[in-house]
Amino acid sequence: MISHGATGRRARVAAAFLALLLVTGSACSDDDGQDQAAGVPPGTETEAPSGALSLDDLKAATGNASAVQESDVEVAEAPTRPGPVDGVGETVITITDEDGNVSACCVLVAATEAQRERGLMEVTDLKGYKGMLFVWEADTGGGFWMRNTPTPLSIAWFAADGSFVSSAEMEPCGDSDNCPTYNPDGDYRFALETFQGDLAALGAGPGSKLTVGGTCP
Repeated sequence: MISHGATGRRARVAAAFLALLLVTGSACSDDDGQDQAAGVPPGTETEAPSGALSLDDLKAATGNASAVQESDVEVAEAPTRPGPVDGVGETVITITDEDGNVSACCVLVAATEAQRERGLMEVTDLKGYKGMLFVWEADTGGGFWMRNTPTPLSIAWFAADGSFVSSAEMEPCGDSDNCPTYNPDGDYRFALETFQGDLAALGAGPGSKLTVGGTCP
């Protein structure tokens, strides 16, 4: 999530999004039933597919990034997951750590300016999703903040080929213009937000590789 901001408009959208999330869920390995992330700065609202995103959807949303490829890693099914969240995408991601260990989970996908702006602000339970993946059509380098986000989060940035760029631990911040900004070490195409500690459990760190694509159970 790029600078996680909260205007009155954004707060209203987030409240609606929260209502949707409270009645849905997804599948993920190492699922603890609680995941949250934040959002991105205000911008032009665009349309994108909601629900399960196909490879074509993901390639279009990421400028044909080479990290987008179908995963053959099995993802555990969340027994309470009723289906995708209306108005936002979902996909499977896999992360291969520097030792070659692979983990996979289902995440929400923020693929438009409006979705990135809203992010996971004020959401405290994703019911099976491990976090939110923010994607861009071209490389970007903007930082993220935690305005109106009450839960400590971890974020990892990845390049278009899925290679790890850097990560940060982000602390909660209230409704303030003075929330600190967390910046990556370089340009990126993907940003993955999870609860603090979950990045390490997924193997996201120096030398890791991200793959995006697959159908959530």
